[in-house]
Amino acid sequence: MRPWNAFDAAEAEVRSMVSDARWRTLPEPDRAHLIAARTLVTRDGDRWLFGAHARWHLHDPADGRWHLAPPPRRLRARQEGHHTSALPAGVIPSGPDFAAEPGSTQAFVGPDVSGKLCEQMRELLRANCRKPELDYPLTSFGDIFARDVPSTVAAVWGTIMWCAYAPAFDGNERLLTMFGEFLRKPLPGDEWVRWLPAPPLADLVALVAERRRAGHPRTALRLAALIGDAAHILLWDSRFRPRALALLTMVEPALKRPELDDEAALRDDDALRRAWLRRCPPRLARAVLAETDPEAHLSHTVYDLVEALAFAPDPARAAATYLADLSDSRGTLPARLDHRLRHAYDDLRRAGLTSTSASERTEPDGFPVMPGPRFPSTGPHTGPGNSRTGPGEHFTGLPGDSRTGSGFGGPGLTRAGEGAAGGVLPGDRAGAAAVLGAAYAVGLAWSGVSGARVPERGFAGSAALVQRLIHERDDSPI
Repeated sequence: MRPWNAFDAAEAEVRSMVSDARWRTLPEPDRAHLIAARTLVTRDGDRWLFGAHARWHLHDPADGRWHLAPPPRRLRARQEGHHTSALPAGVIPSGPDFAAEPGSTQAFVGPDVSGKLCEQMRELLRANCRKPELDYPLTSFGDIFARDVPSTVAAVWGTIMWCAYAPAFDGNERLLTMFGEFLRKPLPGDEWVRWLPAPPLADLVALVAERRRAGHPRTALRLAALIGDAAHILLWDSRFRPRALALLTMVEPALKRPELDDEAALRDDDALRRAWLRRCPPRLARAVLAETDPEAHLSHTVYDLVEALAFAPDPARAAATYLADLSDSRGTLPARLDHRLRHAYDDLRRAGLTSTSASERTEPDGFPVMPGPRFPSTGPHTGPGNSRTGPGEHFTGLPGDSRTGSGFGGPGLTRAGEGAAGGVLPGDRAGAAAVLGAAYAVGLAWSGVSGARVPERGFAGSAALVQRLIHERDDSPI
């Protein structure tokens, strides 16, 4: 039996209250009082409450804000309560937000997409890839596919990438290779990992809206149905499921009522995008935050990253070393972090170890970039090409990768005892894939907020973590 834990107990109480049908009928002040009464305080004075989105929130003593942050469950805490008037409405659960599909933060490096899912997607692509491009013109994803590729191919591809939690794929991933004949140019990344961008919903919407404005409503409907079919297949993998569910709720009503979106589509792409998003139910709202609230989406991905690093002695400090990869020329990132992350990030900034991914943009302008610290082997799992490297020996970088100078940059990837995570690595492939996915998702979310470039060969820490996964590939040659 697990020992009693204040965080677990408070979370169970709040979940029980919010799941009760009476919760939604309570006045806002009563809800706030019930949540505030279950605020926990740790020995270091930090205040925590389990609230909106079924996630923990940490009080920042500097400015009074509440940040999304996983709690330190290994620390003791006492229930002390908090002034109800000091709680912002955004931390009070509404009810539907507790029904969100948790999904998975794993990247598609290490644990591959199942063969069954890939085969179903391949059959869907084969059945639709030979449509005439004059009837199905490529109105988006032109940077990915050749000009003579029909938009049916783009619809399947766009659905996969939009639904992915973090579209970093194994270089031989079957879900990618089926698109090989249609590509305009090689995908970003290398032979090991493809670091793919996350397309906005507008790219999918454009495929449908353009056909409706061109006077081809049946073609527009077929594209919407194809998006729905692809999303339905993706439900089988938890790394796609939350956003695939959200996409289905947006598309399916228009399939049942073909005229439903005519007015919006005839107006413009953005009107149709807004119409789709309005149909997304509150229980799935978190899955579309990248579209509706990029700042909140960034906060949730940072939460995921810290949670994925729960194995580390100091998860917040380990997460800060991944955040240090992000290009932040305006210095706006620290203000978005809770005080634990902010202090750890500031330590790295003072050491000149932040904005490590800025090299792809700033080096041509003459700004120097600090090389990252070295990465230690912590056991039998070693880098590719050297299966005998033992504990205490250091890798010197990925073959053909000059970005990291004399060693890997990145998180929890320093000499044991010197870095934020003390050189600790996840204990298994699933844990490493979860960190990799969460770290890449943070980078994509930060790009959406700040406009910072996403490096084609991955952020330094994410790319370094690939070595923990790549030699354990479980895909089979095609």
